Amino acid sequence: MKAVTTDLPGVLIIEPTVMGDERGFFFESFNTQAFQAATGMSPVFVQDNHSHSKKGVLRGLHYQLQNTQGKLVRVISGEMLDVAVDIRRSSPHFGKWVAVHLSAENRRQMWIPEGFAHGFVVLSECAECLYKTTDYYNPTAERSIRWDDPDLAIDWHLDSPPQLSARDQNAVLFKDADVFA
Repeated sequence: MKAVTTDLPGVLIIEPTVMGDERGFFFESFNTQAFQAATGMSPVFVQDNHSHSKKGVLRGLHYQLQNTQGKLVRVISGEMLDVAVDIRRSSPHFGKWVAVHLSAENRRQMWIPEGFAHGFVVLSECAECLYKTTDYYNPTAERSIRWDDPDLAIDWHLDSPPQLSARDQNAVLFKDADVFA
């Protein structure tokens, strides 16, 4: 396993060691010891989530004010653009974002630490992603920032307007969002 840094300190691309031959492949999608050796961290995951979405579906930008979650995201079918936004007011990178192409083919994962908003858009006909979280889902603490916020100016690589949930359609602008100190 290898950890690759991104433009946002703390957000990492995790590249597993893949063993393959003409029969197929095998890799450990998570191993605490390997993750710690590659990143210096030992997160404790308490929940696994599985999401299936069609092309053009955009989910996010989501986060929780309490029960803050670190997330380890990977795609098992299809491809998506995964985005993390630093929403820690005290951070020198406050309001900055990074986007990583995740796919079943590249087998990359993205580590998104606590204090970041998270979202993704599906680029293939459909995609399934799995992600581990370091705390439980808490609907009363959940918040959403607009995917198309002009201050963030995220390049989602979209050719047409995305499909959004009602919650994401009603998300707040970044300047009005409850963020971390």
